[in-house]
Amino acid sequence: MSTLKNILTAITPVQVQGDTSMQVSGICIDSRKVGASSVFVAVAGTAVDGHAFIDKAIAQGAAAIVCEHMPQAIAGVTYVQVQDSAEAAGLLAAAFFEHPSQEMKVVGITGTNGKTTTATLLYKLFEALGYKCGLISTVQNHIHDKVVVATHTTPDAISVQALLRQMADAGCTHVFIEVSSHAVHQRRIAGIAFAGGVFTNITHDHLDYHKTFDEYIKVKKRFFDDLSSTAFALTNMDDKRGAVMLQNTAASRNTYSLKAPSTIKGKVLENNLTGLVMNVDGHEAHFRMIGTFNAYNLLAVYGSAVLLGEDKLNVLATLSGLHGAPGRFETILSPEDKILGIVDYAHTPDALVNVLATIEQLRTNGQQLITVIGCGGDRDRTKRPIMGQVACEHSDKAILTSDNPRSEDAETILNDMESALSMSQKRKSLRITDRREAIKVACTLAQAGDIILVAGKGHETYQEIKGVKHHFDDREVLTETFKTLNK
Repeated sequence: MSTLKNILTAITPVQVQGDTSMQVSGICIDSRKVGASSVFVAVAGTAVDGHAFIDKAIAQGAAAIVCEHMPQAIAGVTYVQVQDSAEAAGLLAAAFFEHPSQEMKVVGITGTNGKTTTATLLYKLFEALGYKCGLISTVQNHIHDKVVVATHTTPDAISVQALLRQMADAGCTHVFIEVSSHAVHQRRIAGIAFAGGVFTNITHDHLDYHKTFDEYIKVKKRFFDDLSSTAFALTNMDDKRGAVMLQNTAASRNTYSLKAPSTIKGKVLENNLTGLVMNVDGHEAHFRMIGTFNAYNLLAVYGSAVLLGEDKLNVLATLSGLHGAPGRFETILSPEDKILGIVDYAHTPDALVNVLATIEQLRTNGQQLITVIGCGGDRDRTKRPIMGQVACEHSDKAILTSDNPRSEDAETILNDMESALSMSQKRKSLRITDRREAIKVACTLAQAGDIILVAGKGHETYQEIKGVKHHFDDREVLTETFKTLNK
């Protein structure tokens, strides 16, 4: 256990009232988790303000309160006023857990699409190279060979530091972490000493939270602005905002691309259902992953590994044998009719375009493409009409269905998806609210050799309706339906 005085060295308080010599048992931002001798950090969140729970935290045994607005003091409680309690939470947690990120090489991956695949591939690559690694991602977290359930793309500041401490104690030398825009804005990554940062791309997403695209870009950029001079920054130069990410960073500046001039250059030589053949930095390599979007992910992984000091040829040889993240262009073949099912997490217009464009490059004349797609509830509504248009425009048949409606009415979401469809697009579409039924209809419509894309949920094993999570896995449903059709 640390003393409050020692932990407070991580921040610059506005003022401190009370004794700082006490031993601290934990750092909490959730008043329900407060125990005896805890420090409660009152964070003003997007939904609730932690300052409203200060009295509850004290009643449960909090010895110190960190806050932006000083409440009426209670005897025996220490108060620490700060300018930004969200930032303070991360810095205090890092100090409480004895700065675990400084004991490892931590690389953060940010961008709209490709974060999970890039982070997962980096984890798999470095494990295959003989290192013990940690992974913090949308799909799952890993402490070397131990799997820890993931609840957010980037956990809260306290949970992140606790995870990093577990990883350091387990002997991990490298950690690869997805850095969401929410995590940057809410300072969940405060206190992490990053060895490197990777930018994949930026497209239309999360405008329900960030309100404007410019604000979304600024938040992503802040991650790179905060990197130290000992870190590396690696950005995609084929994205028109790629150079923007490097403008104010103190980190070493590195770039990758398939088209634009860059320090790490790649070229796709072959792209088919068996994988990619690429020229990377003058060396030809075959990869098991499919599609141009994965070519960018592979370049990001290769570039990061080289910048972390690994041998180029050894990286390429090891990377060539790896598969990507679950639910990312995952293929399922029907036993009899050889209908190709593809399950992908694509839940933004750009990601959906990328997947559909890849399928278009790979399919032969006569192969019909049927796309099953929905949009999540309580999320960016502005992308719903675009998602409907993209699915119809690039498919022979599009089935609009439910995704995770959450607290919203599924029919309202589908109305939004249909709202911008032209008459020709409407003729190519079906509306089937029940997702299981939508997948079954797609399989029924498909002929031998056709392709079915089930997009939007990918690795997820649930469907959230009215606050309740029901078991639902697109891969399971597609596999079961294929079996049923062949009986």
